[in-house]
Amino acid sequence: MTSRPPSVRASNVRTQKTKQPSSGARRAAGKPGKSSGPAWRRWALCGWLMLALWFGVEAARLPDVGALRTQNPRTTALMEQRAEEALETGTKPRVRQSWVSLGAVAPHAVDAVLISEDARFYKHEGVDWTEVENAFEQSVREARLGRGASTVTQQLAKNLYLSTDRSLLRKGKEFLLARQLETHLPKQRILALYLNVVEWGEGVYGIEAAAREHFGVSARALSVAQGAMLAAMLPAPRRWLPAQRPETLRTRAGVIIGRLEREGRISAAQAREAQAELSRFFAAPPTSGWVAEAS
Repeated sequence: MTSRPPSVRASNVRTQKTKQPSSGARRAAGKPGKSSGPAWRRWALCGWLMLALWFGVEAARLPDVGALRTQNPRTTALMEQRAEEALETGTKPRVRQSWVSLGAVAPHAVDAVLISEDARFYKHEGVDWTEVENAFEQSVREARLGRGASTVTQQLAKNLYLSTDRSLLRKGKEFLLARQLETHLPKQRILALYLNVVEWGEGVYGIEAAAREHFGVSARALSVAQGAMLAAMLPAPRRWLPAQRPETLRTRAGVIIGRLEREGRISAAQAREAQAELSRFFAAPPTSGWVAEAS
């Protein structure tokens, strides 16, 4: 039997040797993700540093809220935004606002707003982290963005200084401003400012203007049912108008009255009377406009 020439065998051996990777190459090939971990950590660290830098810059640029201790703002960022929106549609901006003290507002109306918007107002320092956690857990369970968790202080910060957009940067500024407000102002002053600047219908700002606009009475004279309806309007103050008798407003107001009773803010008799007034109000046909205009 004839064998292949030596030259051919030597050629095959050389070819096989060139096909086998070196031991160093084998070690490198066996660890493809070795450098990915440190790179990911570096990017995460850069992200945190940038976030900390942003917070530092924004904190240095915060407006001076200390003046709000004794001075009422002549306008707010929300009022200016609504005025611009009106002008863009060729409409004259409408503003109804009358400043009042907390003592000039029916106590059950104040309680209705707090129960509706920020039940833990006197227990947090601007941001209610318990409520934030609950809202986050609800969003995870339902796989969608759930209810908001903004406190009265956060809403005041947004109304005074920010826009209505929902960006994360705006939310970050809102947190910073809320902390500033809580640091420089007493709780009662924060609540008084909120009740006087919050939106309660198109061009209607503050509870005094809202009471006169929607019910033709002063904030001091608001009934339990009327206070509950004003509180129920706040998530959508330009859509859930009492004059239009929306069922959502009726449902929310009824729930607020029930909570006022359960928490001892009103008696059982007051709750029954308020629920009866609510039924009478919504049994009436919707009106085409507002009840009255504040001066």
